[in-house]
Amino acid sequence: MSGVITRGVIFVHSAPRALCPHVEWAIGNVLPTAQVLAEWTEQPAAPSMYRTEISWVGPAGTGAHLASALRGWNHLRYEVTEEPSRGTDGSRWSHTPDLGIFHGQVDAHGNTVVPEDRIRSAMDHAHDPVRMRQQLDLALGQAWDDELEPFRYAGAGVPVRWLHRVG
Repeated sequence: MSGVITRGVIFVHSAPRALCPHVEWAIGNVLPTAQVLAEWTEQPAAPSMYRTEISWVGPAGTGAHLASALRGWNHLRYEVTEEPSRGTDGSRWSHTPDLGIFHGQVDAHGNTVVPEDRIRSAMDHAHDPVRMRQQLDLALGQAWDDELEPFRYAGAGVPVRWLHRVG
């Protein structure tokens, strides 16, 4: 789907100060026409950590490239969103040091969409409600939401910067 433009947001929920410029460089490598000047603020939910939010505009699939560029740093908590666009689903990638990365397809309202095969797999455990719940929680990324929720609220009111990627 070349030529389809979408947008999203990079939420770096917590990063050590020394990692902040590396995060900016990684984002800049994905969005080469944008100058990434993130406004880092202290993260109240984690002493000595910093947070930022950066909005972006680019071709469909940019969110996956951003999530991959940030993956692998042990002390980084982040989320990358990509809005649905013509012919493509929306997505959300969540990463925590303890859980690794989660990807979920999202609808136009931001709800995680669970493919029917995942639901059928969870239903195979209907005889064991605890196991079925575990399977559905995994499909929805509940553990990532639980871990990231305090970091999300701690950043309320932080300004967002828009970045544009052309071509």
